[in-house]
Amino acid sequence: MDPKTLFLPAAAMAALSLLVWLRLYWVRIGQMRRDRIHPQAVATSAQAAARLTQSTAADNFRNLFELPVLFYLALTMAALTQLGDRTVLALAWAFVVLRVLHSLIHCGYNKVMHRFLAYVAGALVLWALWGYLAWGLLRA
Repeated sequence: MDPKTLFLPAAAMAALSLLVWLRLYWVRIGQMRRDRIHPQAVATSAQAAARLTQSTAADNFRNLFELPVLFYLALTMAALTQLGDRTVLALAWAFVVLRVLHSLIHCGYNKVMHRFLAYVAGALVLWALWGYLAWGLLRA
């Protein structure tokens, strides 16, 4: 398998991060205009938390730098160690799909149990990916 193929799911995750980032600023700037909040009034995270009530996109954006960091590392490791195969690629795309679902729920209607199920499913896929890669390293 061409190692570059392994980085397509990573590019999709980066695109998801960009879309959530754009949503974050669309919502944040919209609220600041609507509520006439001066930018200096939200200069610190404590001030922002007190004044900016629409935080789902910001919360989701921060979340995209938690478990996905391990995802990016797993794909890099798979490419560098030549452990990338169809299983790795399938797990990677499954993780991306579940993270997209998680973000849609989080930035949309934000039902906690739905979001939680998408999160846990994605996390389990990520741990399966790491387990598969660890097994491949031990066999090599």
